[in-house]
Amino acid sequence: MQNNAIKSQHEIEIILRAVEVVDNTFDELLNFFKEGVTEIEVAEQISKIMKSFGASDLAFDTIVAFGENGAEPHHVPTCRKLRAGDFVTIDMGAKVSGYCSDFTRTFAFRRAEGELKRIYDVVRYAKILAERELKEGADARYIDTVARDYIIENGYGEFYIHGTGHGVGTLIHEEPTLNQKSVKKLENNMVVTVEPGIYIPSLGGVRIEDMFIVGKSEPLSRHKTELFIL
Repeated sequence: MQNNAIKSQHEIEIILRAVEVVDNTFDELLNFFKEGVTEIEVAEQISKIMKSFGASDLAFDTIVAFGENGAEPHHVPTCRKLRAGDFVTIDMGAKVSGYCSDFTRTFAFRRAEGELKRIYDVVRYAKILAERELKEGADARYIDTVARDYIIENGYGEFYIHGTGHGVGTLIHEEPTLNQKSVKKLENNMVVTVEPGIYIPSLGGVRIEDMFIVGKSEPLSRHKTELFIL
């Protein structure tokens, strides 16, 4: 298998299958949430469901973060129990025939209140602005700048602590990298993520992530990004 930034049609077809596994997993997973379930239990359930839908493995260690734990972008699931009012972040990926998918959603459990509700709107619109610029010839760094500038304008710049995206293929992180250090230009049929986030210590965080094929306007996942309450 090649680790190439520009994907062949065959590679794209496999990646789409890995995306479908994650979409189906998310649908089924939502039935598992109840007050008192732990982050670890949810992560274990994700692994089981993914494999039942045909994943050969996880693309990476699943992130499940409830409430204040959402302030850690790479949170490792714990015994923290789900409570009404928590925002929940799920970051997961499937591996199918050697290729990866990557997907993140944040949602509210039982009710959505307070600052995290506003933060959600900021992150979602930053993502929309960035994905509009996923065009052949665009500077990868510029995609990050577009999302980052909007988050800065809304007063959360210091809480956006990672890049806006990365390539995905046989590895979960490939070229091009969409951050301020990148010198790459986008080319058609690159497969990349767009995943802005805001993380407030002791409060929580929001990250929304979709995969895109450069040259196509729609995200690969069929799941919408509007905030929903489970």
